[in-house]
Formats: sequence, C-alpha cells, structure tokens
Amino acid sequence: MAYVRPLGEIRVADAFTAGGKGANLGELAGAGFPVPEGFVVLLDAYRAAIELAGVREELAALHAEALASVGDAGKLAANCERMRKLAGEAVPPPEVREAVLNAYRALSPAAAVAVRSSAIGEDAPQISFAGMTASYPDVWGEYAVLERVSACWASLFSPRLVAYRASHGLAGEPGMAVVVQRMVRPQRAGVTFTADPRTAERSTAVVEAVFGLDEASPGVADEPDTYLVNKDDLRVLGARVAHRRVLDQALLLQLVRLACRVEDHFGRPQDIEWVAGADGAVWLVQTRTITTPAESGADRPLVSGLGAAPGAATGIVRVLSTPKESPHLGDGEVLVAPMTDPDWVPAVRRAAALVTDGGGLTAHGAIVARELGVPCVVGTGDATRVLTDGRPVTVDGDRGEVRPVRASLPARVREAEYPLGVAEPIGTRLYVDLAVPADAPGSAALPVDGVGLLRAESMVLGALGGRHPLEALVHGEQESFVDAVVPGLLAVAEAFAPRPVIYRASDLRTREFRALAGGGEHEPAEESPVLGCHGCYRHVRQPALLGLELRALARARERAPNLQLMIPFVRSRWELEEFLRLVDTSPLGRQHGLQRWITAEVPSVLHWLPSYVGLGIDGVAIGVDELARLVLGRELVSTSVFPPEVTTGARAEGLGFGEAGHRPGKARGARESRSGYPTPIARPLEHSRESGARGFDESDPAVLDMIAQLAGKASALEIPSTIWGRVLTSRPEFAEHVVRFGITGVSAEPGAVLAVRAAIASAERRLLLGRSR
Repeated sequence: MAYVRPLGEIRVADAFTAGGKGANLGELAGAGFPVPEGFVVLLDAYRAAIELAGVREELAALHAEALASVGDAGKLAANCERMRKLAGEAVPPPEVREAVLNAYRALSPAAAVAVRSSAIGEDAPQISFAGMTASYPDVWGEYAVLERVSACWASLFSPRLVAYRASHGLAGEPGMAVVVQRMVRPQRAGVTFTADPRTAERSTAVVEAVFGLDEASPGVADEPDTYLVNKDDLRVLGARVAHRRVLDQALLLQLVRLACRVEDHFGRPQDIEWVAGADGAVWLVQTRTITTPAESGADRPLVSGLGAAPGAATGIVRVLSTPKESPHLGDGEVLVAPMTDPDWVPAVRRAAALVTDGGGLTAHGAIVARELGVPCVVGTGDATRVLTDGRPVTVDGDRGEVRPVRASLPARVREAEYPLGVAEPIGTRLYVDLAVPADAPGSAALPVDGVGLLRAESMVLGALGGRHPLEALVHGEQESFVDAVVPGLLAVAEAFAPRPVIYRASDLRTREFRALAGGGEHEPAEESPVLGCHGCYRHVRQPALLGLELRALARARERAPNLQLMIPFVRSRWELEEFLRLVDTSPLGRQHGLQRWITAEVPSVLHWLPSYVGLGIDGVAIGVDELARLVLGRELVSTSVFPPEVTTGARAEGLGFGEAGHRPGKARGARESRSGYPTPIARPLEHSRESGARGFDESDPAVLDMIAQLAGKASALEIPSTIWGRVLTSRPEFAEHVVRFGITGVSAEPGAVLAVRAAIASAERRLLLGRSR
C-alpha cells in the first residue's frame, strides 16, 4: 500500500486520497507551474495509524456524537478534546514512518519544510475548510516532521471544524492527508483572485500583498496592499497602498498572468496563494476554486473587508465623512465612514453597525465596535463610494461582508454561534452585557442570571439627540431627557424581571463629549482619555448629567425594582463619597432595596475596597480591559512608531499565525492560512502565554494577581464580585480564572454567553474533581 507520493505525481482526481490542498498542488506541479518541491502523506497513512492504535471505531463513534451535539458547546468541546487526544496519540506504523522519512530525506536531510494539513473534502467549490486545520512552517528534522504530521491528523477534530462539517451535512468518517514542501523565504506574499470575490466580476483580478520579513514596514500588519487589474489588457484599474507599495508593475503583472494561466488550466475562477523570494522567483503554494462569487447576485456582497466585530445587523446606510456630520446619523442606521478615531465614538454607539474604507482589526473603530457589541467591517477600500445613503443592507461582522438586505431579517439581528440548548447548571452567576434596549428580549431568553452591565451611553446619547448635556440643560430639556431614557430602562428591566439589571452610570470620555453638538464650547482638549475627566470623577465635578440619570433610574425603579446602580471608574475615596452623597440626596436615594456597585478598573480599588464597603458599597465589578491597561501600562492597541516585535519559537499564537510563530523569512503582517504559508489577510490579536510578554494580555501574571486579590478581598468583606471584558468574548476559557479565584459572577456579551457558560461548567467540574482527589 502506498503511503507517500511526490507532489508531481498527484492530480486533481486524487483528492480522495491526497486531500483538496494536495490534489490541487499536485495538479499545478504536474502541469509545470512553479510549486515548491514536496510530497503528500496520503489518507491511508492516517488510517493505518489509527488502526494500529485501535481507535478508529471510537473516533468514528465520537465524531458522530459530536456532529449531533453542535448545539451543546460544552459537550462538543469535550468530545473534540477526546478525539484530538486519541488521534494525537496514534503513532505512525513503521512502514508509514519509513515512507515519510525517506521522502523527507530525498528533499534534503537539512531541508526546512512546511507541514500542511490537506483534509479530505477541503477546497471543493462550495466547501473550503479555510484556515480550520493545522499547518506548520519552518519544520526542521526527521522527528519534528513526524510530530507535525501527527499534529495535522489531530487537527481534524477541532470544535469549529466539526461544526463546519455538520453545517455542510458532511456526516462521514473524516480523513486527513498531509502535504510536506520545501519552505520558500518570502520577501513578498499574497493572494490573487482571478475574479473579484466581492462582485464575481470575471474580467477583474484582485491581488493582495504584504512585505516579507526583511522588507516589512511598521504597521503593515493592519492591512495589505490591494491591486485591481483588468485581465484582458492588463490595465491596472486601481491600487490601495497600505503603507508603502509592495508590488511594482512588473511583479504585479507577472502574478496576474500566472493566475490567468492557472484559471485556464482549472477552467474556473481561482483563489491562489503565492510567495515571491529574494531572487524574484514566484512560487504558488495553494489554489482552490473561489467560493464567494454567487451564481445569482441576490446575496452577493456589495463590499467586503475584514470582519472586525462579530454579529450581524440590518439598517439603512448613512455615509458620513467627518464626525461633525454625526447628528445626521439616525438611531439604528449603518454608519459608513472613511476611517474612525475617538471623535466618532458617539456616532458608533448609536449605529446598528459600522463599515469603514480603511483600518484593520486593531483600528480604533474596530476596538470600539467590539466593546459595544456593534457589528463592524473594516478595510473595505471603497464602502463610502459603493454604498449610498438610504440603501438597506445587512452588515455581517463575522464574514466581513455588507450584503443587500434580506426582507426576512428584523431591524437588528444578533446571530448566536450555537442554537440555545439545555443549559448545564453552574455555581458561578452568569450575566449578560447590554448596551441597546432593543437587544433585551433576545438576551433575556439566554440562560443568564440577569444583566451584569447595562451600559448607559447609548441611551444617554440618544436622549441628548447628539448635543452636549449642558446644551440640553440650557434649553430646559431636563424632563424630555428623563422621558427619553426611562422607556429603555424599563424595556431591559421588565424583560429580565425578576433577575437583577445593573445599570452603569454613563462613562463618556472628554473626546466623546467634545464630538457632541456644542461640545467644543464646554469641553477642553484632552490627550489622555483613559486617565482624564470621566467616570466617577466627572460626575462629581459636573453633576448635572448624573442628576438626570438618577431621576430616570428612580422613575423606572418605581415599576422595575430589579434595577440597580453601578458607579464607573472609581479612583479615590473622596470622589466616591461625593458620588454617594449625590445619590442619597436624589429621588433614587430615598428608594428601598437599591444596590450600589462600583467598577474595579483602577488598581487603587484594591487598597480602598474596605473603605468603600464601609461607605455602603454592595458589590464590585472588575473591568478587565481597563484594569489590565493600567496594571501593565499598555494600551489595548499600541500607538508606537516601532515595528511589531518578532517572536521565535515553536509556538507564538499571540501574533495571529495559527499554530506556529513568526520565524525568519515569514511575511510580517501575514496570517498562518490554510496553506501554512503567509497570506496578507489579518486576524485579531489572539492571546497566549507568549504574547503576554510582548503586548497587551489580560492573562499577564500581574493582572491575574490583581484580579485574584480583588476577588479575595471582596469575599472577605462578604460582598459579591463580578467580572466583565472583551477577553471573555475572545477567550471564553479565561472563565477558568474566574472560577479558581472565587469570583461570584461573570458578565459576557450575548454572543459569547453559551461558550462562557460551557467554560465555567468545565472549570467548575475540574475544580471539584481536583478537590475530591
């Protein structure tokens, strides 16, 4: 039985034994296209390994069970963990081991190779498996090659891949081949689409490119260069240069000519990954049929970019050029802008979704949108030109697309990753974050204990009508403000009753107030919005707005006593004393049963917490984002002029390169794609132990120690403690720290509730099991 074949001997028809990636690359190599030399470890090698280990039947049964449990995130994760363990322990039989090593030695005993998953069924016309299985660049040595082959086999069983297979009705036994190729040291890398993936226009090629390591520029990780070329006459139709131009005219046209030859060979539009070496040679490292252009234009994206904040929302387009035009944005409209900075925040808070021409996943607009739960697509290039005022669209922040509206969608939509199933009981309280009252009914149906963080800003800005609070007060509009806020409070409180709803008083920064009409007259310029005039300090120095919020909360509590109050960004005892005095002298202070919470976003809270409890504080909510920012002295995203750090080693997930790190010769700003070679489509900064030493990481030991001390002190003072922050959405497994530290509650965005609940349940089981042992 053959376990290994050279790439040049494999053809498209061999996809059922070599996988989609291996079959397409073999087809290219056999036709004379420039493909790095290599071989494929065939499906039979994987099957021989799991047969020898005696786990094939168990894997098949577990996989069938996992397919049936995709609606239960906890069960799915447990099944996948078991399957990965079984597959990872399957040792290649001697004959497989010898075949792989002989093929590797034939390349060169000292060759650096890329070991790349090639799942059976991937890269089909409508099923891509893009980025879902493991790939490892810069692998050296015989032992490492065998180890990475086994790791590729195990990657068949990730929860996202099982869920993807289930969504496409792929119920059969999964299988994996593995491609092993010589590494190419890229000075440039990218993707060529032989049809525009946004419009399906067959006459236009789209080329995206980034610099390789030796040529990379600071900030290039944000977005690639994009070039549009007419395939018929090779005219360059447009170029969007991110920082400095990556491709000169000669290399750009060489790439397009080569891509057209690949398209002609396969007879269908292709999505082609390439790298260009220092010697000017271009190598093709993957090709597959483009899956995005639809045969019908009904659901074809109007514009595409990077999905920067998850979820989907439908609304009417409003194109704005500057923050001064923000009053023209209606509530629930889709904000389309060239780029955003802090002055846009009030508008983003009112928008159903955000779409920008420029920027990347770490751009200001993307960060704010994620914090507010507003679906966001950035880096579209031409949204302000293509989208027109008044057009109804659906913004898909997961896929990075803006599509024509579908009439069946409601005005605002949130799409959960998994359908709601039977909730497993947990001991830790689980709450939901909310900013928009319209989201309350859907969120109230989730298995949560209430609202742990009801952000005031959206309701407050809506009631102000885009004006500074002092402007409203000057015109005697206090009652109209209260009248506008109360319905939103009641909508949330009544949807969750009798569960608690904790309303956090507004926490706008000076820049956000300045962006409001009249703000320039009442607000100074401020260069440090994190440490400046906001939170508790602003309310006690300028109590007019707080007075209106307290009146609205008091009126709503007459019908909904489950509403409670949270005081934001408390820095010192004196300001908290004054804030509580303002509460006590307001109509709200005369009501029975009101709980007064504070946020722990400033390290000084740890010292002052006993005093705060003595003043009458009933609970503490830990805001991980701001706390980590101030403990580490780092912003969520760096504004430094220095280039990103380079990380070496076996794993560096924090740089967004999938399973492997940033090694010599790898293109900076590229992600580890389905190919194992760099491509320029950026990903959000992910977290790992390695990344914590180099950038913003909520798992830094100093941050975790601060959180643990806060939780311990709250417990000693006999008050509840909760925690919220973006890390709970991006990394639900962070909830394990919550359980271990004894924090009594977690508050998560609606789309992350089920994943966080599963993580909490798993952590609680492990903790109980450990104690029993």
